[in-house]
This record gives sequence, C-alpha cells and structure tokens, in this order.
Amino acid sequence: MECDKEKTVEQGKEGGRERGRRLWRQILPGFATLALAIVFFFFLYSFDSLLGKIGRMATILIPFIYGGVMAYMLRMPCNFFEKYLNKCLPKKLRRWSEGLAVFLSLLSFFLILYLLVSMVVPQMAASIAAIVAELPSAGAKATKWLETAMADNPIMENYLQTAIEAVNTKFQTWAQTDLLPMLTNVVDGFASTVSTVVTVLFNLFIGVVVSIYTLGSRKQFARQSKAVLYSIFKPKWAGYILEELNYADKMFVGFFSGKILDSAIIGVICYICSLILGFPNAMLISVIVGVTNIIPYFGPYIGAVPSALLILIVDPVKCVWFIVFIIVLQQFDGNILGPRLLANSTGLSGFWVLFSVTVFSGLFGFAGILVGVPVFAVIYDLIRKLVAHGLKRNGKLELLEGDGPENHG
Repeated sequence: MECDKEKTVEQGKEGGRERGRRLWRQILPGFATLALAIVFFFFLYSFDSLLGKIGRMATILIPFIYGGVMAYMLRMPCNFFEKYLNKCLPKKLRRWSEGLAVFLSLLSFFLILYLLVSMVVPQMAASIAAIVAELPSAGAKATKWLETAMADNPIMENYLQTAIEAVNTKFQTWAQTDLLPMLTNVVDGFASTVSTVVTVLFNLFIGVVVSIYTLGSRKQFARQSKAVLYSIFKPKWAGYILEELNYADKMFVGFFSGKILDSAIIGVICYICSLILGFPNAMLISVIVGVTNIIPYFGPYIGAVPSALLILIVDPVKCVWFIVFIIVLQQFDGNILGPRLLANSTGLSGFWVLFSVTVFSGLFGFAGILVGVPVFAVIYDLIRKLVAHGLKRNGKLELLEGDGPENHG
C-alpha cells in the first residue's frame, strides 16, 4: 500500500516536472524574442556611441592592427620558407628554420617594397614636374584658342573679357580674404602635421615589431585559440566555427591575392599601351589605374578620372583616345582577366558586390571599401548555410537548388 502511495506521489512529481518543462518550452521562445528585440533596440539606439568607442579602441590598438595585417599578409611566404628550410637545412640547424623563415619573409617584403618605390617614385616625380612645367603653356594655348575663336564674334569676346575681369576681381578678393588666413592656418598646423607623421611612423615601427612576434608565435597562437574554442563550445559547434573561419581565411586570401595580381597586370598593360599610344605621363597614370583597380566595382572609374585630367592638360585629343582605351581595358579586366584570376573567389553577383562596397564604405570608410566584399561573402555564406539547414529540417531543400556560388544574388 505504501509502495503504491510512493509511486503515485512520484508520478505526480514527474507529471509536475513535465508540465513545468512544457510551460518553460512555451515561455522560452517568447522570452528569447523579447530579449533579442531589447538588445537590438539598444544596439540601434547607441550605434553611433558604439562606433565611436570602437574607433577609439582601434586608435589605441593601431600598432597591433598594423602588425596583425602584416603578419597575415606574410603568413603564406613564411610557411613556404619554413617548409623549404626544414627540407634543406641539416637536422642540427632546423631549430633555426622558424626564425629564418620570419626574417626571409620580412626581407622579401621590404625588398619588393623598395624596388617598387625606387621604380615608381622617380617616374612619378618626373611626370609631376612635367605637368607643372606644362601648366603655363597649357594656359597660354587655351587663351590663344579662345582669342582665335572669339576674333570673329565681338559680342562673345566682350562677354569673355567681362568674365575674365570678374574672375580676376574675385581671385584678388579671395586671395585677401580666404587665401591668407588659410596659409596662416597651414603654418600653424605644420607642427600638428609633423606630430601626426611621427606618430604614424612610430606606429608602423611598432607594427613591424608586432608582426615579427606574431609570425614567430603563429603556431602557438593557433593552438591556444583552438584550445579556447573547444573549452567554450561543444566539439560539434567548435568544428563548425573552425570550418567557417577556414572558409573566411580562404575567402580573404583568394580575394586579395587575386585582386592584387589582377591590378598589377592591369597597371603593366596600361603602362605598355600608354608608351605605344604616346600618352603623356605614362608611369603616373599607370600607377593610378593599377592602384585604384584594387577597389572593387568603383576602382576603374576612380582611377580613370584623374588620369584623363592629367592627359587633358597636355593633349586634349589624346585624352579622348585614353578614355576609349581605358574603357576597352576595363572591359577586358572585368570580363576576361578578372574572372580568370579571381576564379569566383567570392561567389557574389554584381548586385551584392555593389551592395557590400556601398554599405561597408559608408560604415568604415576606405577600409570598408577594401574588405567589404570578402566580409560580406562570408556573411552571405553563413546565412545561406543557415537557410539550407532550415529548409532541410522542413523538407523544402529543393528550394535552394540553383543557388550555388555561381548563382548567388
């Protein structure tokens, strides 16, 4: 009898616990939704303040950011040198292979940087000097052309003369009221400019030191990060996170290496064709076109405008031919060279590339322009995997057919 009572009491307790679990399962989704809504509201409400704090923290950590970026860029050549040294060095000297690999990576980086600067800077200086020398003659040519064009039209010549006098008067007024105070402010801000340059150089120096330590300890950092990850998450989720991080790393390396190679080839092609076609300031405009080509989507247009203006100062007819040439070059890059080198590294359509560049440039400026495409590609892939998981759970996986990387967007 007592056993039956105890069993009944136990069953009652179990039933109460089951009802509690059912009630909790009903309450939990609503509570989680409310909590997420509150967090999202406060995030939007304090978004500007949050960005300001992030910017301040980034300013403090700028040497470590420089060092981390340099270490990330040099990681692959460092691994290559270390693997090669482990094969070539005797067993007694292999313990030095890691340090030698770091040294060779940094030496290669600075050597390439020096060669580029030594080749480009003198040519750019000569081009700029030529432009400065051409400006007076270009102004004289423009004035002579206007006088010739207006010689048979006294009314237009009168209007032109009046306009020139008005411009001269405005210029004199501007020089007295605006230019002199501006020059005074420039002189006053010279000390601040020098201080800023010194700060940047100091941060770069510290960044190089940080990159050396980071490259030398990269394997240890990888093991420690993996240990922390598996200590926080279950093995299944830790594996998913590592898989996504590996995908992000592959995305960034593939995108930037392909884009840099693509821009270098476009710069070389532009320089050779500029010499053949006789465009003035060939080196300067080729550097501008090549460097701005790194920027996704908007880069070709950003580089074409100043380059065309540089040619326009010297020869307006060749400026027209340059615009035609740059359109052909960018079509070749966008439809043939770029897709082959990048090999669908992001898997994003043109719409999402434009969207990512616009959003990230608005949030983070020039840095957002550079990293916006690979970052958004990682976010897109993560969302796609979550959608695929939900469709598989609901038996609607066929809705995802045809949405592979080549069909994104």
